[in-house]
This record gives sequence, structure tokens and C-alpha cells, in this order.
Amino acid sequence: MRRRVLLAFLCAITITFGGTRASAEPDGQFYSLDMIVDLTLARNPLVSLAEGTIEQQKGQQTAAGAYPNPTVGGAGGHGMLRDTSLVGPESSLTRQSLTEYNVTVGQPVEWPALRSARQRVADLGVATANVGMLEARLNLASQVKVAFYDLLLAQQDADLAKQNLDTVEGVARIVRARVKSGEAPQFESIKAEVEVLKARQQLARADNLVRINRVAVDTLTGGALGPTYMVHGEFRMLPRDLRIEGLMARMMDQHPTIQRLLKSVEQSDWKIEFERQARVPSVTVNGSYWREIGREAFQGGLSVPLPLWYRRQGEIASSLGAKRRDEAELLRTRNELGRAVYQHYQDVRTTAELIEVFDKGLLKQAQEALRLAQFSFQQGASSLLEVLDAQRVQRQILLDYGLARHDLSVSLARLEQAVGGML
Repeated sequence: MRRRVLLAFLCAITITFGGTRASAEPDGQFYSLDMIVDLTLARNPLVSLAEGTIEQQKGQQTAAGAYPNPTVGGAGGHGMLRDTSLVGPESSLTRQSLTEYNVTVGQPVEWPALRSARQRVADLGVATANVGMLEARLNLASQVKVAFYDLLLAQQDADLAKQNLDTVEGVARIVRARVKSGEAPQFESIKAEVEVLKARQQLARADNLVRINRVAVDTLTGGALGPTYMVHGEFRMLPRDLRIEGLMARMMDQHPTIQRLLKSVEQSDWKIEFERQARVPSVTVNGSYWREIGREAFQGGLSVPLPLWYRRQGEIASSLGAKRRDEAELLRTRNELGRAVYQHYQDVRTTAELIEVFDKGLLKQAQEALRLAQFSFQQGASSLLEVLDAQRVQRQILLDYGLARHDLSVSLARLEQAVGGML
């Protein structure tokens, strides 16, 4: 009997924080973090949205490089000429008729600087959209990692709750046996049953949290995972040589959001140039052919609009305002990302120190306290309450340890998002 009790208690401390299998719906397919990230980047609608933006900007780039189409006009009809002349003493009426027509061709010729500015604006639009795709992929990868670690923690908590329930049920069986033999009062059996009910409630809440986090991850992948999948993997460790100065420099140099805003500012400069060059009117070269009764002619000419009353002051002012807005957004984003890098860096350092405290002694101390309580209970020197308290403390320490490792992984994922790439 004592060997069975000891085995039941040892189950509570054999917790592995690597790949885990939650107690709810254990028959689903297993996915790693890399697999889920790949599915998300392939099927999430935000990636399709970024791709659509790139295609839209490429269409505008094609339109910006096109030449204006010529204009062709013409008219025709039947014409008659009446000419009255005197021949001798008599007068006669001479009539002549002919099919008359004319054809006119006009070709707009753009101001070269205007065309160059429009093409440059379109080129920067494509470049901005391409960087926007990198930004979308970075943000999605960070969201997936956070959701993955949330689900991994929920699965581990569910495993721990299941093992805790097994342990408490084992203790309750022993207590019932002692009560039946008269070695313990009836009240001990009631307390043990209450603990069993609490453990079952904790397991139900843990299983429900697994289902909720599973749906969150599945949503990010566009429903590619299904309802009964599981995840396996490891929480991350603190990288070596992690320095705040290097992280700040990388953020300024390579973050996709900053690169996108820099290109937006450059695009705004060229939009201003485009509006200024648009004050110079485009020339239309005209050519025509006329055929009339008694006349045939070739003509050429130019058509030039005169910017006398309006010289695009509104468009220029609007472009200047847009550039100022883009510059302010760039400055705000740099400040926000710098604050995020510093905050997540400090979170990483603080959580790593907490994990070190667990690894250096707290886990062993909790395990030893539980072992002593188990031995004392077996010898009849301690009560059920003392054993349950020791078991509860040890379980809480394991939960806190798992939460600390989860927080470190989440902080590293958000630090990568703030820096703009893998650490």
C-alpha cells in the first residue's frame, strides 16, 4: 500500500516542460512552431491583403510609364459650288459638286520633368508595398509565436492539472481506507473528497483554456489546423550576447515599418515635385488634312493651355501637408519602437533572472518539501492537510516556473517584432 502511495505522489513531480500533450482531445495532429508560422504566412488574409497592395501599385507603375494616346477627328459630306458668270450677252448658271472631308490628328506631348516625377512616385509606391509585405509577415509571425506559446503553456497546465487530480485521488483512496479501518476520523474523508472536487474543477478550467487558445492559433492560420490539433515544442532560452545598444541599432537600420515610412517620405517628396512640374502645361501637336471644292490643304499646329488663373496651389499645399504628416509618423514610430525594444529587453532580463532562481534551488526545495511530507504522512506523523499543502505549494511553484518560461518566450517574440527580425 505504501509503495502505491509513493508512486502516486511521485507522478506529481515528474513534469517535463518540453513537448507536452494536453489532457483534452489528445488524438489530434501535432504541429511545431515553424509549421504553424509557415501555414500562417501562406493562408492568413493579411498576407493576401499585402499582395493585393503590391499588385495595385504595380498597376499604377504601368500606368505611370504609359504615353498619352493621340486624338483623331474627322468630318465629311457632300458639297456644291454655285458660280455665276457672264458669257457674252447671256448669263448662265454653272454648278459643281464634290465629296468634302477633313482629318485631324492631335498628340499630347508631356513635359519630361512631369513624366519623370510621376514615374518616380509610382516606383516608390511599389517599393513601399514590398516593404509593407515584410512588415505584415513580421507582425504575423510575432502574433503566431505569442499564440503558440500561450497554447503550449495551456497544454502544460492541463497536464499538470491532470497529474494533480491523479495524486489527490490517490490520497483520497488512502484516506477512505484509513477511515474505514478506524485509523482516521470521518472528517478526513470529507476533506479529501473536497480536494478531489477542486482538482477536477482545475482540470476542467485548464482543458477549456486549451480549447480557447487552440481556436486563437487556428484563426491566425486561416482555419488550416482544424479543431483537434495539438502543438509541441520548447519554450525559448535567453540568447547570448543580448545587448540593448545592438538591438536599437538594428531596429533603426532594418525594421520594415521604418523602411516603409522612409520610402513614404521619399514618395511624398516626389509627389510635391510632380505637382510643381504639373504647372508647366503639356503641349498637344496637331496635324490635319482638308479637301474641299477648289481647295486641298495640309495644316499643322500646337495647342497649349495657359495657366493664368490657377497654378495648382491647392495640390502643392496638399502634398506638402502629406509629407509633413509622413515625417511626423516616421518620428513617432521610431520613438514607439525604441520604447518597445527597451521595455521588452528589460522584460527578458527580469524574467531570465526569475527562471534562474527557480533552476538554482526553488524547484528542488519544493520537491524535497513534498517528499518529506509524503514520508511523514506514510509514517502517520503528519496529517492529510499538511500533505495537501505541500503538494499544493509544489504544484504552484511548477505553475509559476512554466509561466516564467512562457513569459520569457513571449518577451523574446515581441522583442523580435520591435527589432524587426530574429535575434
